[in-house]
Amino acid sequence: MKEATKKLGRCNMACGTLNGLLRQMVVVMVGFLCALSLALLDTGEVQAQAFRQPVKIGVLGDMSGPWADMGGPGSTEAAKMAIEDCLEKECKGIKIELLTADHQNKPDIAVSKAREWAEVDKVGAFADLTNSAVSLAVFKLSKEMNFVPLASGPATTRLTNEDCSPTGFHWMFDTYALAAGTAKAILKIGGKSWYFVTVDYAFGHQLEKDAIEMVKEYGGTVVGTIRHPLNAPDFSSFMLSAQSSGAQVIGLANAGPDAVNAIKTATEFGLSKTQIVAPLLLFFSDVRSAGLELAQGVTLSTGFYWDMDDQTRAWSVRFMKRYKNLKPTMTHGGVYSSVYHYLKAVAQAKTTDAKVVAATMRMVPIKDPIMRNASIRPDGRVIHDFYLMKTKSPSESKYDGDYYKIVATIPAADAFQPLSKSKCYLIKK
Repeated sequence: MKEATKKLGRCNMACGTLNGLLRQMVVVMVGFLCALSLALLDTGEVQAQAFRQPVKIGVLGDMSGPWADMGGPGSTEAAKMAIEDCLEKECKGIKIELLTADHQNKPDIAVSKAREWAEVDKVGAFADLTNSAVSLAVFKLSKEMNFVPLASGPATTRLTNEDCSPTGFHWMFDTYALAAGTAKAILKIGGKSWYFVTVDYAFGHQLEKDAIEMVKEYGGTVVGTIRHPLNAPDFSSFMLSAQSSGAQVIGLANAGPDAVNAIKTATEFGLSKTQIVAPLLLFFSDVRSAGLELAQGVTLSTGFYWDMDDQTRAWSVRFMKRYKNLKPTMTHGGVYSSVYHYLKAVAQAKTTDAKVVAATMRMVPIKDPIMRNASIRPDGRVIHDFYLMKTKSPSESKYDGDYYKIVATIPAADAFQPLSKSKCYLIKK
């Protein structure tokens, strides 16, 4: 009996110890679950806070200078269209604000405004960025301040090479794509000797460099180059120099009013009768400004044409109703596409953190009325189909804006610099 009592006592002690351990385990488990719940609540709170404040986008472009027609206020309108379209679908319930500023083609003004927007206004993405020097400065700042630059107006390939940014994207065109389209096409029809008339800043230098490399790669020669200031008032001396060079092709490594004035001067001097005048970057607004009488028969490359197919026409008609009844340029198309894609990524990621959004942008398929077969590479280059066009004669044009005929489609993989040649530090060789 005594032995049984001892055994029962030992059993009660063991049970008590076990109950104590179980109670401790329950306390620990409850504490863990509470901590987990708080963490999840914190995460949800952070995500909610990201959307309690408006998602802000800034259009930073040339609003009053030489590039205002191809970008400028039209880029602002294109960004508004992207915001409205996203709010109807992927961005329902998100408050979005749009800011605009004129960088006046000065990198210091652009950087000052970009810094103010990022620090004070909490702007998450900057669109347009026309002007290569401006875009390079803003891309550099994005590495420090963690925002998303969406370049649709500049052409320098440095944005996805030496000066690439982990959160930066180059959207519509670049100097390699322009040279690959126009220069290769002219070389194929026998234009072997070239003379370049180049605007004297980063964009012109890079466009000239890429075109020269393309000319030499395909068996051509360069007999000379001459450089002119941005927005040059008179092209007489430059065109006479090109004429006297005896080159078969005069490559215009410029754009905007400079390209228009160079084409007009070349026509006045009769250069187009004996030499091929080849603008390497000609916007739709430039052809509109020059008129088909002067611009007819010009070969050019573009990433977007308003009258290309039903989708581009429908989108362009919407744009025209909002913006002076003017047809959009490829910069306007690029701003719309880049802003819409950024917003879709924000909606999916449920945050405006630039690194998270940039990673999401690379995963989300690009689908819009602007570009075909588009995708984003690790260096930030958005590749898509490019087009070789030839301007129509006045008699061929049947309606307002009927300026181009499509000569060829350049597949996305062929239109841009191969990834294997990229000098971007983000690429693992």
